[in-house]
Amino acid sequence: MRVLFIGNSHTYFNDMPALFAAFCRRSSVDTEVTMLSHSGQSLEWHRKEYFESRFNILHGHYDICVLQQHAHPFPDPEETSKTVGELIALCRAAGTRPALLMTWAEKEHPEQQAIMTEVYQKMAAEHDALLIPVGQVWDTIRREHPEIEMYWTDGKHASVYGSYLVAATAYAALTGKNAKALPATAADFSLPEGLDLDHPQLRETADVFLEVREDWCRAICQAVDRQMEENVKS
Repeated sequence: MRVLFIGNSHTYFNDMPALFAAFCRRSSVDTEVTMLSHSGQSLEWHRKEYFESRFNILHGHYDICVLQQHAHPFPDPEETSKTVGELIALCRAAGTRPALLMTWAEKEHPEQQAIMTEVYQKMAAEHDALLIPVGQVWDTIRREHPEIEMYWTDGKHASVYGSYLVAATAYAALTGKNAKALPATAADFSLPEGLDLDHPQLRETADVFLEVREDWCRAICQAVDRQMEENVKS
């Protein structure tokens, strides 16, 4: 399975696409991932950078293209739907299945999740796209497991546990498999020997070095499977 991720830092934080691919491979799903993610940019920006997006979608021979919209602030729903529709048209022309990665609300504004959820659900239905309900699972963990810190220090981006949740939800949505069998050990955020640890972004991202707690990962996977079952029923 070849997967293209298009988004911004909410996609690339903690090497999330690589974690998703590791989950797939551990479940005997041969997977390759490519990422077009630019910090702070929206899908409208990707649409305007037409030739980069066009080349990768039309000539990358991808099975699935995952689209992630700007989250904080969340853009106008009508603008988002129009942009998504144009990118999905490219996917259809290439024979690639489109998927929408539902983002999550800021830590200080959990009430925003309802709007984001509604917009993503509506777009998925209108465009017959796969829905990756990250925001819904995120909200469940926030309410039921407040001890699990899902956010990075800025209250917007994902901690390692947040990225684990994103990858696990993408895995369940794109493969149709249950997340309950996913290993916490697949979340390996260790750094290669000799890497420059003085890089400012690494100094700001202390949670990269955390040892992943298996009980927290199990709770996340349970929430993923529950949400996927609820979405199928609805």
